[in-house]
Amino acid sequence: MRMMKNNKNETVMVIGIDHGYGNMKTATRCFPSGVARYDKEPIFQNNLLVYNGMYYQIGEEQKEFCAEKTQDEDYYVLTLAAIARELDGKGMNRAKVHIAAGLPLTWVATQKEDFQKYLLQNESVDFTFRNKDYHVEFAGADIYPQGFAAAFYRLQDFKGINMLVDIGNGTMNIMYINNSRPLEKKCFTEKYGTHQCVLAVRESLLKELGTVVDDLVIEQVIRTGTADIGEKYLTVIRKAAGDYTKEIFHKLREREYNPELMRLYVVVGGGVENLMGNFDWKERKRWNRKKLQILRLRRYWLRKMRINRKKFITNMLVI
Repeated sequence: MRMMKNNKNETVMVIGIDHGYGNMKTATRCFPSGVARYDKEPIFQNNLLVYNGMYYQIGEEQKEFCAEKTQDEDYYVLTLAAIARELDGKGMNRAKVHIAAGLPLTWVATQKEDFQKYLLQNESVDFTFRNKDYHVEFAGADIYPQGFAAAFYRLQDFKGINMLVDIGNGTMNIMYINNSRPLEKKCFTEKYGTHQCVLAVRESLLKELGTVVDDLVIEQVIRTGTADIGEKYLTVIRKAAGDYTKEIFHKLREREYNPELMRLYVVVGGGVENLMGNFDWKERKRWNRKKLQILRLRRYWLRKMRINRKKFITNMLVI
């Protein structure tokens, strides 16, 4: 979270938010992208958000993959929770906020405007999260291509041919950056995020052992490589996870990846990084941790505003 002044000398909080299919992420917070809605106050209230007279348990019920994040209110409620967590970390409960968010590479052109309107559906909002009241005024929202934000501040380093890969829970985004220039016509989005790995592990366990294992256990093995379960289950999970990483390279080769002709950069979170233990060491040392993308979504927006200060002032006047 970064503070800046607008033309009215008001303090604006710039908050970068990654609306992931598996997790919501900000510069300092990460929590599951799950929402359970209740008409009446639920018994357990650890992550309870109250908005518009409805009760929402944040982090409950894993959200299903959806191509359009505006199809229901879930991501709006999750956005409020993400803002609350960032503000709480600063000891605040009131703020004027500008959101810097992202969408999968090839979806930005068609969904950017709708997602921006979705995030700005209210000029201001009052809600309660974890028994703390919040008042948030929205100064604006900008939407950027996921993955690219992680490379924006280092474009000068992308000499020659480079492939940038952002692996999330729902999608895998691929972008070519040649001689420091991103190629819009060579951007691809594959529905092959880590959730596909979980589905493959489930299928393997059912096929080979006739057993259904909770996703919590599967995800723990993916993140850490082990869990407090029998060795035969660990063996099946590890093999399926290994097959998933091999399939990632298969999909990259389908997009003309050649390690002898280009450099590969992978933007990942901790769980995926452990999966990528199958990568060659020279490849692995060029990874970017997922958190960098969130920080750079915010920095990307700030630099954009500094480059075009007049446009920023105009936008603030309109708002």
